[in-house]
Order: sequence, then structure tokens, then C-alpha cells
Amino acid sequence: MAEAAVRYLRAAGAAAPVEPLPRPELRCVGEDERAPVGQAEFRRVLGNFATGVAVVTAPAADGESGPAGFACQSFSSLSLDPPLVAFMVGRTSTTWPRIARAGVFCVNVLADHQGELCRGFAVSGADKFAGVAHDAAPASGSPRLAGALAWIDCTIHAVHTGGDHLIVVGRVDALGTGEEDGRPLLFHKGRFL
Repeated sequence: MAEAAVRYLRAAGAAAPVEPLPRPELRCVGEDERAPVGQAEFRRVLGNFATGVAVVTAPAADGESGPAGFACQSFSSLSLDPPLVAFMVGRTSTTWPRIARAGVFCVNVLADHQGELCRGFAVSGADKFAGVAHDAAPASGSPRLAGALAWIDCTIHAVHTGGDHLIVVGRVDALGTGEEDGRPLLFHKGRFL
């Protein structure tokens, strides 16, 4: 990706082309090493940053019994040109492989009244769509949840590693809003606001 950006900048006639940075050396903390920051302290401090909450959904891929989805608080816009968004998902997620096989997804930005819906999508192994009103997003056919403030319909563009998570980049194919006057569901210090 960095090389492609450099080629683009050179072709566009940029005065000082950007050279790709060397890839940093990343490794896990060894069994005999102390982590530089404890996980509990990391969660406590980062919990002070309030985030929006979304549900990422995908249609059933070939051989799957139904659609896939999970609650996500690590979603962000990434680029205007091309239109890209990103979300992070744990490498141990059992839902992510199903979304990856589908190759498409829809981000459903939740409204403040959808806390229980979010909890339902945060569990593993249950039929997360039982009793959940939804229709098909226009480009991907991914479930678009009723009552969501906004929806972003995407094709998987790239996947990058990030420690114990994956960084999923999606190219936006369609998007829209639901409840115009609704308020977002926020997560702060381990609870919904």
C-alpha cells in the first residue's frame, strides 16, 4: 500500500515524494518478560475514551446457515477519496471468518435505545438475528438493522494485522441514515451512556 501511495504521488507530480517507512518490528511479549503495560491498566485508562457502538453484519456466505454479525466499538472513517472505513476485530473472533468469506459487510451505527440489541450481538454462539428486524443493504445484501442511526455498506478492501486484532478496511459502496433526530449509543468506562 505504501509503495502504491508513493507511485501515486510521483505520478501526480508531488514536489517531494513520500518514501515508504520501514515496517516496525512487532512481537508478542515472551513468557519470561514483563509486559510494558498491564492489560487491566490499559483497559482502565483507555476506557476513559468514549466510543460509538456499531454492529457489523454480513450476509450468509456459501454454505453458511445465516447472516453473521458482531458488536463493534472500534469503527472509524478512514478516507474520503476513495471512500474507506475501518474496524478492528479480535483474531479469536468466531464471527470474523464468516464475514471474511462473504467479502462484504454493513456497519450499523446504533442509536441510544439499542443497548440490548448491542448486548445480543456481543455474545458468541447464539442466533444473534433471532427477533431482530432488518432488511438487506442495497449493495452487499448484508443485514441493515432497523432503528440504526446510519448504515455503511462495504466491500472488504484490505486486512492488516494489529497485535491481537485485525484492522479491516472497507470500501464504501452505499450508505445512508435512519433516525435523523436520534442520539448515538456510546460506550464509556465499561457501560453504555
